[in-house]
Amino acid sequence: MSDVKLAVIYYSTYGTNHRMAEIAAEAAREAGAEVRLLRVPETAPAEVVAGQDAWKAQAEKTADLPEVTNADMEWANGYLISAPTRYGVVASQMRAFIDTLGGLWFEGKLANKTFSAMTSAQNVHGGQETTLVSLYTTAMHWGAVIVAPGYTDPSLFEAGGNPYGVSTQAGEVTDKVAAAIRHQARRQVELTAKIA
Repeated sequence: MSDVKLAVIYYSTYGTNHRMAEIAAEAAREAGAEVRLLRVPETAPAEVVAGQDAWKAQAEKTADLPEVTNADMEWANGYLISAPTRYGVVASQMRAFIDTLGGLWFEGKLANKTFSAMTSAQNVHGGQETTLVSLYTTAMHWGAVIVAPGYTDPSLFEAGGNPYGVSTQAGEVTDKVAAAIRHQARRQVELTAKIA
């Protein structure tokens, strides 16, 4: 049995980050990790979600997937976050979840675990890098160990060259992006195993 327990935690309005998280979870399992694929709770009003067909369809498609809990955060020794960019920072749904973790942080239960992140935005330069860096700032507050992909595999260059974490345009999870996601997940599993 693996020493790596990876929580792949995502928020996805229209499906891009859900797909990215699925690819990461599959790659991490193939690399030997025990994986939980978890979504953060929706915070937008139900009538707003229902008012946009694509948003409503994504919510219905993933309604049976488990929502992340504090118990999942304690269980994991690595966190891989995937969430869209909103105005240059992570979507408010992910931020709202992170803001519930003060008690675990205070008890030191988020420290010494690996942390990696992925994102998407509508535009090529729509704030992906600032979103990832802002998530890593949170990881530093936790005392987590940041596992960015860097330029450790050719797939990162082919998918757009972001060393902070895989990022893509909304709706564009191409084969090249998927290859970079798989590399990022495998790298996190490998480094989490060393720490564990």
